[in-house]
Amino acid sequence: MKIKALGAATILGSVSFFSASSAFSETQLDVYKSPTCGCCAAWIDHVSANGFDIHAHDTSDLNRIKLEQGIQPEVQSCHTAVSKDGYVFEGHVPAKFITRFLQDTPEGALGLSTPGMPAGSPGMEMGSRFDPYSVVVMFKDGRLEQYESVTSQSSQY
Repeated sequence: MKIKALGAATILGSVSFFSASSAFSETQLDVYKSPTCGCCAAWIDHVSANGFDIHAHDTSDLNRIKLEQGIQPEVQSCHTAVSKDGYVFEGHVPAKFITRFLQDTPEGALGLSTPGMPAGSPGMEMGSRFDPYSVVVMFKDGRLEQYESVTSQSSQY
């Protein structure tokens, strides 16, 4: 009887380990950024503090990365993050929206973007200054749709 109980505990432990490994792999992001951009480093700190495993890559050719990833000019920003599954997160997208997107990805989605560099967004904090902004879902067929409207600084965390 004790052997069966030990066997069940071992199996359950293996299942838990497998689940944790799967969750870990989907939170890895490769971030492509300029080596001199401070706001990119601040955004990396934000997503890292929210459980993402970041692999930062300094590059002098961000336009090539954005073109290769299919990011349209009107939704580009200063850095590009790519998940292990190939989803793209452009600019200062709050970590909570990345997490939600990865848990429930819209069909045909390429990823999310926070176009431009809105003041007060993660990585662009400027004291109490905050400009409301939109997070946009980018689709592989080129469509863009609003994913979230961020109207207060506290609503993005």
